Amino acid sequence: MTSSLIQIAGLKKHYQMGGTTVRALDGVDLEIPAHTLTVVMGPSGSGKSSLLYLLGGLDRPTAGEITVSGERLDQMDENALALFRRKTMGFIFQSFNLVPSMSALENVAFPMQFAGIATARRNEKSKQLLEQVGLADRSHHTPSELSGGQQQRVAVARALVNDPSLILADEPTGNLDSQSGIAVMQLLSDLHRSGRTVLVVTHDPRMTRFATHKIFLLDGRVVSEAEYQSAALDAMQVSHGG
Repeated sequence: MTSSLIQIAGLKKHYQMGGTTVRALDGVDLEIPAHTLTVVMGPSGSGKSSLLYLLGGLDRPTAGEITVSGERLDQMDENALALFRRKTMGFIFQSFNLVPSMSALENVAFPMQFAGIATARRNEKSKQLLEQVGLADRSHHTPSELSGGQQQRVAVARALVNDPSLILADEPTGNLDSQSGIAVMQLLSDLHRSGRTVLVVTHDPRMTRFATHKIFLLDGRVVSEAEYQSAALDAMQVSHGG
């Protein structure tokens, strides 16, 4: 038990949509070891993004327990959660979430303002991180002057500013062409090999090649790989009218 960075027990997340209860997560039990690259696979609506948002303390569970690094997220108040996120986690989103008016350097440096880090130190660290993701020569470009793959690499650099032990990535290749997607996957794999725990939610099967652990979600439940592949095959046959 102690080697698990993340422990989840009886996790549920239900939403009301009109008169219907949507069971985004419906009783999930999981353990994710430290220093792994875990890929959570699932089609749209399977609950994978709900799982990531709950793990990141960005949303509250309907029921169940979430423990990250020995701390119970479901018992923290908003201030404690915000502090825990800042110290422990880095987030990467499908839509990059960069500030359009800021340069790549400024986007990476931005979160460090909230930690009270001096401007010179912020800029120095941002340059180092952009170099790490292969964008040292693009530091003064705004997002509109960068390709999708480059924007996502800026987002990866920004996720690293507080030296998090846990990286959470939500469909990081979803808006990228295949070549850029592979480059971002390789970058996440490199971060894992440098000692971080990386958790990626995706419906991109190529991502599993980089994984040390795989989790499959269907309709808010964890299923076996065989059950997942069977459901994916059924869906493909239906979409092709077979």
